[in-house]
Amino acid sequence: MGDKRAAVLAIDQGTTNSKAILVDEDGAVLATGSAPVGLTTPRPGWAEQDAGELWSSVLSAVHHCLGAADAHVVAVAVTNQRESVVGWRRDTGHPLGPIIGWQDIRTAAWCETLPAATRDLARERTGLQVDAMYSAPKIRWLLEESGGADLLVGTVDSWLVWKLTGGRRHLAEAGNASRTLLYDVIDHDWSPALLDAFGVPRGVLPDVVPSNGDFGTTSGVPGLRDGLPVTAVLADSHAALYGQGCTRTGMAKATYGTGTSVMTPVEKFDPAHTAVPVTLAWMTDRPLFAREGNIVSSGAALAWTASTLGLDGVGELVAAAATVPGSGGVTLVPAFSGLGAPHWERNARAAFTGMTSGTTRAHLARAAVDAVAHQVCDLAEAIEATGITLRLLRADGGASASGLLMQTQADLLGRPVEVAGVAEISALGVAELAWKSLGSPTDWAARRTPARVFEPEVDDAARAQRRTDWAAEVAAVRARARGQ
Repeated sequence: MGDKRAAVLAIDQGTTNSKAILVDEDGAVLATGSAPVGLTTPRPGWAEQDAGELWSSVLSAVHHCLGAADAHVVAVAVTNQRESVVGWRRDTGHPLGPIIGWQDIRTAAWCETLPAATRDLARERTGLQVDAMYSAPKIRWLLEESGGADLLVGTVDSWLVWKLTGGRRHLAEAGNASRTLLYDVIDHDWSPALLDAFGVPRGVLPDVVPSNGDFGTTSGVPGLRDGLPVTAVLADSHAALYGQGCTRTGMAKATYGTGTSVMTPVEKFDPAHTAVPVTLAWMTDRPLFAREGNIVSSGAALAWTASTLGLDGVGELVAAAATVPGSGGVTLVPAFSGLGAPHWERNARAAFTGMTSGTTRAHLARAAVDAVAHQVCDLAEAIEATGITLRLLRADGGASASGLLMQTQADLLGRPVEVAGVAEISALGVAELAWKSLGSPTDWAARRTPARVFEPEVDDAARAQRRTDWAAEVAAVRARARGQ
């Protein structure tokens, strides 16, 4: 080891890219690496990724990261996109087909056919409501399409653990498992009744272990020595909650990625029917539950708008949006794959409204930025409707780098928004859990010092009017989806 600094290698596998970071025992980021991963939409409402390409992107990110620092890797940690489903052959480990992405809604119509008893059971035992975003309908679809092949299925964490351990461990982390609609968060096991309802045999699923459990050791991974323990796994939104230090009710985080997750811890598991489900954030010595709402299209909406307007990426979109004081009456409701929480209108379709002959590209760009902030406010209001008071919002993810978006968020939310000072907050969160799993007395509070704090700059009347106007446009989109 010599003078090399000991580090945890944290892999962050997301929807559009894979990242790797080296983190020492004090929480310092020694090096980073990144590689893109493709996403295809072969049919309307479908979203797919190539499992082999995804793994290759992880290897590329790890290669670049390890090449950027002379460190001694002591363990591996993983954080990953949730709900997406992978199937592979038990004997060869070869993927049976594409990954079915979390935003895929090919099973939406089937989900609507499920009886009320199944929906109630799912909510009571998993905290979630039946929706095409979650894994179980995708697993059912994959099994039907597989033609009876001898296969294994899992979420992305399962696929990565399988690959990291050389095909020796078929495991899922409890928080990821809780997003499938199949995992009973009370009994901490796959639910026989839900497996039966969704037509999923127990034998194809991974065993479930705690977030800081034994995930095996590395074997045959290019660039990594064999025998490194995989000591922590967290789903990406959960890892961001951990990394942001949001451990008490009223502390909320919003992760601005392809979609956006708004999450706050809760005192206990309460499956009462609300617009914002309760989920298992992580399982260590005890479970921590959280209320969480998921926006289907936020960063994706910004990227789509930029491309449609002929702008060079989200950065240019935000720059254009900043040249006007407002959207000029234009509203974008970005229901490209329907609306998730708190509206749950999966048949809804996106709409630009309020355009006139005076509308410019800048107004359309500003409407896209506003749409992201409005959707987060919808979730915050729905969470507060359950009796929780959100005192602050901690922001992370790629789009949180936009000062315009964060100021808009504070203005519409009516409370401060703290932007994380560390870009790789999900990877940092799972790295912290990994170091604790290794016995290190980590205290990384200083790493959570916000880079910027945005205070509201509009009065209550202006805020209320903007929120009312937005609600009217969302209501119109939902009415069209229902044929009203």
